[in-house]
Amino acid sequence: MDYPNDQAPGAPVRSGIPEHGRIPKYYAVKARIAVLVEELGEGGLIPTERDLADRFEVARETVRQAVRELVLEGRLRRQGRGTVVAGPKLAQPLSLASYTEGVRRQGRTPGRTLVALDRFPCPDALAAETGLTRGEPVWHLERVLLADDERVGLESTYLAVSRAPHLDTDFEPDSSFYAYLRDRGIVFGDADERIETVLATPREALLVGTPPALPMLLIHRVSRDGAGRPLERVRSLYRGDRFSFTARLKG
Repeated sequence: MDYPNDQAPGAPVRSGIPEHGRIPKYYAVKARIAVLVEELGEGGLIPTERDLADRFEVARETVRQAVRELVLEGRLRRQGRGTVVAGPKLAQPLSLASYTEGVRRQGRTPGRTLVALDRFPCPDALAAETGLTRGEPVWHLERVLLADDERVGLESTYLAVSRAPHLDTDFEPDSSFYAYLRDRGIVFGDADERIETVLATPREALLVGTPPALPMLLIHRVSRDGAGRPLERVRSLYRGDRFSFTARLKG
């Protein structure tokens, strides 16, 4: 297959245009708006749907579909009654590092807002998944994830109370949970992690501040300490338009 000389390695091959050359009208408009996005730069306000429809000589619904896809991809974002160019996605490494550490490495300011901190007996399903003992006291810590004060995700962590008996009194909810555990001598060993694409529930969408139709990236993690004992079970939900994930693979 021939590749255009200006084909970026990470871009869709032949800009996503099929070999027969027939493409949906909205996609052609989307490609032209994408060029405009590059010209405007982060924070730039794109023209209204009416102006874009006049410029490209198409129906407003065609423009609306093109803009909608660019919003879902995270290249544009809604701001008030207008639409502006979004900043780059946060590239979070797939590693046993905290969300706080990953965001700081990209020059952003991490934060978290406490939703709930509950204590209850470990249910059967959690015990079976983590290796914790059924009925032993566990914490459930739920927090909204922030980057430069923008809500970007939701995190739920389950941990045996015996691991952090004073979590409800000596932990700052907006700080790094992993740093808190390490300060108490807990050493992380390994973890099992699974990623899937989901739609947020109405409650999750309300907490994160996104439309329910926005695709989300969901990470399930079960981690163990240096001795192989169960440590935590985490459910992390990230906005698909604001996050990507990276990993280094070795042969």
